[in-house]
Amino acid sequence: MKNKIILYDFRVAIFPLVKRLIDIISSLLLLIIFSPILIIVSAIIKLTSTGPVIFKQKRVGKNGLFYMYKFRSMRIGDNDKFLKEKYPDLWIKYKNNDWKLSVNEDPRITTIGKIVRQTSIDEMPQFINVLRGEMSLVGPRAYRNEELNEYATKYPNTQKYIANIRSIKPGITGPWQVSGRNNLSFEKRSKLDSDYANNRSILNEIIIIIKTPFAMFSNW
Repeated sequence: MKNKIILYDFRVAIFPLVKRLIDIISSLLLLIIFSPILIIVSAIIKLTSTGPVIFKQKRVGKNGLFYMYKFRSMRIGDNDKFLKEKYPDLWIKYKNNDWKLSVNEDPRITTIGKIVRQTSIDEMPQFINVLRGEMSLVGPRAYRNEELNEYATKYPNTQKYIANIRSIKPGITGPWQVSGRNNLSFEKRSKLDSDYANNRSILNEIIIIIKTPFAMFSNW
């Protein structure tokens, strides 16, 4: 029993250090490797639509709220108001579908935005969040605070899952992204993220990272 306790404490102490090291090295390498794509996409977004190249929004992290970065894929302005006033049927669908619309049916998304979203290129700036220690390569989805609060009211049975999600850093990829992406309900997504939080290991991290490219390609 004593040996098992020592082994468990060793894993608890070492895992965060190894995970952070993987995050830093991988993010730096990926930013260097994909730098030509980052430059080209930045130029295309700037030339084809008005507004900033990078979109930032407050998300829930382990230590509170932080600004998460993405390539901007939507038009400038109050997009929720635009959808509600111009496309009331889609607005109702958007609300009833846990605040999600498919890329091809969402009129708020620009032409280049559809491409960067379908290929997940829009998420590449999040490597900066990883280097800053706000996110990890692997983790739960980075939710908006109001989104989690609404889900906790709408789906009371997920409150225990939400508590686990809030307890660790969100990730660029994670268990639900490689298990159905946006096709999963919040209840299923939150349970997958919660299970991940309770059973983290280097092996699980590697498995999710390996599965991620296949999940991305299946969404094209």
